[in-house]
Amino acid sequence: MERRSFLQSAVVGAGLAAAGGSSATAAVDPTALPGNRPSDPASLPLVTDPGERRGEMLYRAFGRHSDKISAIGMGGFHLGKSAVTDDEATRLIHQGIERGITFMDNCWDYNEGRSELRMGAALQEGSRRDKVFLMSKMDGRTKEEAMKQIDASLHRLRTDRIDLVQHHEILRYDDPDRVFAEGGAMEAFVEAKKAGKLRYIGFTGHKDPRIHLQMLEVAHERGFQFDSVQMPLNVMDAHFRSFGHLVLPYLVQNGIAALGMKTFGDGVILKSDAPIKPIEYLHFGLNLPVSVLITGIQSQRDLDQAFEAVKTFRPMDKAAVAELLGRSRPYALEGKYELFKTSATFDGTAKNAAWLGEDVPGVKTLAPTME
Repeated sequence: MERRSFLQSAVVGAGLAAAGGSSATAAVDPTALPGNRPSDPASLPLVTDPGERRGEMLYRAFGRHSDKISAIGMGGFHLGKSAVTDDEATRLIHQGIERGITFMDNCWDYNEGRSELRMGAALQEGSRRDKVFLMSKMDGRTKEEAMKQIDASLHRLRTDRIDLVQHHEILRYDDPDRVFAEGGAMEAFVEAKKAGKLRYIGFTGHKDPRIHLQMLEVAHERGFQFDSVQMPLNVMDAHFRSFGHLVLPYLVQNGIAALGMKTFGDGVILKSDAPIKPIEYLHFGLNLPVSVLITGIQSQRDLDQAFEAVKTFRPMDKAAVAELLGRSRPYALEGKYELFKTSATFDGTAKNAAWLGEDVPGVKTLAPTME
């Protein structure tokens, strides 16, 4: 396959239509610019198989692999919040597993490590580790930093392997180049996989779908295929700078597990007061061809709501999706409630650049003195 050819169907090339030649007042034809807003928000990939129903949960394939994972994933960030006690976090994890949740989300940097520590303790109790598909994320962009973070996560999670490890917060256009550079984080991931410390490799991000496409392109150029990609998928995303429109189709076509997140945007999307019930937000996410929909669960209400969403979920056709998206449209067009796209609120690595690690030796050798 030729370079970039796999992305051409996802992003339409930009063009400027100038009037009056080189005039300073040249007009711009907005229809020639790459669109932030899909012309038909409901033209999304829709789930064809809701999953295998067992007990209270649905189970779906992890992309092209044979693993089956729960359609709902338990978000690690919320479990590590100071508003949640250690005992409550343990109780929620245990009850979630008992009721059928197998996908456990986490990250090296969540709550200064508290999220992983709590999850590790909860999974060790009663030998629950082997009952779940455990995921964590690493911020490091260098081999050295990424390996340190992988080893720290293994220690905190009290396990000798993590099922899925993902490059976290691919937010900048240079992130793919840093990850795949000589001495970059991908070298650490590949070595860790060979050593049995992890099984699958993915990446996450929440800023702009075109950066996800850049990561996929850089991987493609180097002959690497990701096992998973995590991204925001919600009733607002379908209208603005949409991961669902630009990235999801490619993942489905290439057997890469799509991991949905930011269903409620940590509660911010609910503040829009759009005439949509919380359970409808979850139904929308489940109606997409995602392997798992990861949602924050920090209370019994959150846990019960997630299971109720699974219980009542029935695949929606395009007309039903269009009706739901019609209700979200007035609130979604400018990304006001998707702060992860339009502000730095959710950008942990932007606020803590040290998590990424220093430049690799090749960059240090080439870089001029910046004085």
